[in-house]
Amino acid sequence: MKTLTVKSNGSEQHLVSKFQSLLQKNNLKYTFERKYICDEVLKLKQHFDADSLYERFKKKGLRISRDTVYRTIPILLESGVIQKSVGEGKREFFERMSAKGHHDHMVCIRCGKFIEFQCEEIESLQDRLCKEHQFQLAFHDHRLYGTCRDCSSL
Repeated sequence: MKTLTVKSNGSEQHLVSKFQSLLQKNNLKYTFERKYICDEVLKLKQHFDADSLYERFKKKGLRISRDTVYRTIPILLESGVIQKSVGEGKREFFERMSAKGHHDHMVCIRCGKFIEFQCEEIESLQDRLCKEHQFQLAFHDHRLYGTCRDCSSL
């Protein structure tokens, strides 16, 4: 098996720590495979799906199974390393949390264009609703579907 050393900044190290803490809380090991998946995700700049992530490992000659990738993604989601995102096709897409932090998406149903946005009012309302219902939020996926400015004028 190949090994890789990944340099990370403080923000990325914080995300890795959150991932490790969630694994520990759930009595799961921080295996080489989980570490490598987390490190690789933190290097990605674009949106990705589980299969494209698996293909990256396969091209590098790493023995990380597709099942391991699929089982690790929910842990990365819950720990806040990644968030659900948008992409082409009907598969689930993800993106790493980055300096821009959590954000949501508007998706054009005609051309597929997506717009990333942040809204503190939506975030506050979600927090208030969770508190009212004594609901422990792990993560959320908020998407608005409609027609973008370019397609609306057609």
